[in-house]
Amino acid sequence: MDTLYFDHAATTPLHPDVSQMMSTALTENFGNPSSIHQSGRQSRKAVDEARTVIAKSLGANDKDIIFTSGGTEADNLAIIGTALKHQDKGKHIITSSIEHHAVLDSCHYLETRGFTVTYLPVDETGVVGIDTVKMALTDETILVSIMMINNEVGTIQPIQAIGELLKDHQAVFHTDAVQAYGIVPLDVEDLQVDLLTVTAHKVNGPKGIGALYKRQAVKIQPLFYGGDQERKRRPGTENLPGIIGFKQAVELFLGEELNRQAHFQQLKTTFEKEVNTIANITINGDEDKVSPLICNVSFLGTRIEQVLMNLDLDGVFVSSGSACTAGSMTSSHVLKAMYGEKDERTLSAIRFSFGLHHTEKAMIEVVKRVKQTIERLRTLAN
Repeated sequence: MDTLYFDHAATTPLHPDVSQMMSTALTENFGNPSSIHQSGRQSRKAVDEARTVIAKSLGANDKDIIFTSGGTEADNLAIIGTALKHQDKGKHIITSSIEHHAVLDSCHYLETRGFTVTYLPVDETGVVGIDTVKMALTDETILVSIMMINNEVGTIQPIQAIGELLKDHQAVFHTDAVQAYGIVPLDVEDLQVDLLTVTAHKVNGPKGIGALYKRQAVKIQPLFYGGDQERKRRPGTENLPGIIGFKQAVELFLGEELNRQAHFQQLKTTFEKEVNTIANITINGDEDKVSPLICNVSFLGTRIEQVLMNLDLDGVFVSSGSACTAGSMTSSHVLKAMYGEKDERTLSAIRFSFGLHHTEKAMIEVVKRVKQTIERLRTLAN
């Protein structure tokens, strides 16, 4: 039985072109980019070229790109680094209740350091209202962090409008754009963001490498110490194979974001048409404000752990939400924020997320297996 991987929001398979570039880098680009000899200079050139490509993908200056170990570190650096650097101006932070745990846990840590955090509610579609942000702002607010696309239900947030709201406020504006990267054209100037997080492994690049865009005027405090790399903002010898792989992955989608978006939307339309033949389900989130990469479905009358276990046995690889918390098997904090603590939809939600290799035939096949699994579980429950 062929397996069906529908968990691309957790991670994507490495593209063959990326793998080839990284393989070459592992054997040929072994020099330390900080060394001044020829081998080091060759490596430095590769890092600089990658930084330029990633900056281009964000409409940014290459000097404003900080390489990190991934999205989690970039979020931590953005939030904790900004808060510690600007605490003389105030100690109030605003975020949403549906953020990735890299953001939420950073905020929880800052609360232990004397900061106050406002966790904004969302409506039933998972959207943060502009007025909600406006009402939460105070003269003490130094940071606002709202994700661009939610990683569990795919809700698209009004980042540009929030950026406009904050234009004349002292608060630094950060967005986690990990789930938007490669599918939504990003321009930091249009979005009016000061900090923006991306990572390679969500766009068919390698794990262990990400980036933080930081507007030049914004100051942050480093979280690590021990070197002058990344303009003293993130010390440590650069992950050269990862950076080269990241560059290759970005070059594969750069300029093709809208074409990819249309392709994924077609796949998702087919998927939703098929999944709606299953009785007693709900598709979570507002269809007009949701990424074409993600479809979150509650199969009422079932339980997450049973569904995931049985789908795995049937060769369908999906998740209940963020891969960072999937092992806990607790109800999604995102769905709880949308529907309330005790709503049945929070107990039976499965996230399906789509990838480059998917076809409409795969959409039909996966729903066929899901339908068989759900019907079998419901029969056993009765």
